[in-house]
Amino acid sequence: MDQSSRTVALRSERETLRPKQGTPPPPRRSRQSRNQFVIFLNFVISAIVFVLVVAGMVFYFGKRTFDGPGPATTAETILIKPNTGVRDIAAQLENNGLISDARIFLVGLRVHGADSRLKAGEYEVKPGASMREIMELLESGKSILYSLTIPEGLTVAQVFDRIAKTEELSGDMPAEMPPEGSLAADTLRFTRGLARKDVVARLMADQEEMVKSIWERRAPDLPLKDINEFVTLASIVEKETGRSDERSRVAAVFVNRLKRGMRLQSDPTVIYGLFGGAGKPADRPIYRSDLDKKTPYNTYLIDGLPPTPIANPGRAALEAVANPSRTEELYFVADGNGGHVFATSLNEHNQNVARWRRIERERAAAAAAATPASAEGGSAQSEGGEQSAN
Repeated sequence: MDQSSRTVALRSERETLRPKQGTPPPPRRSRQSRNQFVIFLNFVISAIVFVLVVAGMVFYFGKRTFDGPGPATTAETILIKPNTGVRDIAAQLENNGLISDARIFLVGLRVHGADSRLKAGEYEVKPGASMREIMELLESGKSILYSLTIPEGLTVAQVFDRIAKTEELSGDMPAEMPPEGSLAADTLRFTRGLARKDVVARLMADQEEMVKSIWERRAPDLPLKDINEFVTLASIVEKETGRSDERSRVAAVFVNRLKRGMRLQSDPTVIYGLFGGAGKPADRPIYRSDLDKKTPYNTYLIDGLPPTPIANPGRAALEAVANPSRTEELYFVADGNGGHVFATSLNEHNQNVARWRRIERERAAAAAAATPASAEGGSAQSEGGEQSAN
């Protein structure tokens, strides 16, 4: 046999016709894999994965909405009243078109721990403000502030009228007015809704504290019996001049008169006696006959000070009376330029008065010349002209 030949195993006819063996069947599943607990566990894991995916999407969407621009296209003002709950605040913001979804706002508050830190007040929300910015604004408490100015020299009745007409305040006025001179001159900054009674109480407390403080630093030789006389004289000085450079000289004139037993002869006291806290109408001059009308406040007729202040004096007037200028001046009269000219003697004072009368006449003549010839009527003339108080 050739060496290259190979031995070939011959199969029988039966073996040749026998079919070949196929792929074996998979092994039978174990009992553990078919256990119901395993099936449930697979379901739970799948559900958790699904929930986490959904939660992530919701968180992403919510954060984007919370931090993104809000729906407001213009600046809006919103008032959060005291003791308003966060749900009501969120609903109020949504109803006013400042946030798009109150639920997202509430969740954002909870995430940032701000749901208990929102403060009442009136806030201005800028256009397009995000929920985050609104949250931070309400947390800050930087609400809109309003101003109420009480000038020096108003009476208590005039101050009450000003407070009552301030629309941003709330509540009723006190049933009774406090004593004249007991309210401070000040500019108050407040948020909407402040009670009117609280404003009055604050002005009273501030004035009382200031008056006591200045009274304790007064000159030792003042001819004043008590703190009421101190405030009364300060109120007269307040009404006599608005110039800071001459308050202490005006105060000195009245102090010198009191020391010598001279009557004060102050026009503002006459006016208060005639018109009370309402004040003299702007177009009503003082007639000479007014100086002869007997009232407890007519210092042309009574000795010493009137029974009460005639206005609420400010700090400058109180300081001027507590420590007046050291002068011998007993008189003053208007100088025609918004101030006064002072004198130590009656003769000098009469010359100053004559000069003031001449200025008045010249001004009246100039006003008459400027009036069109066709105009009729005119202001009422006084019975002998307006008389200087001093």
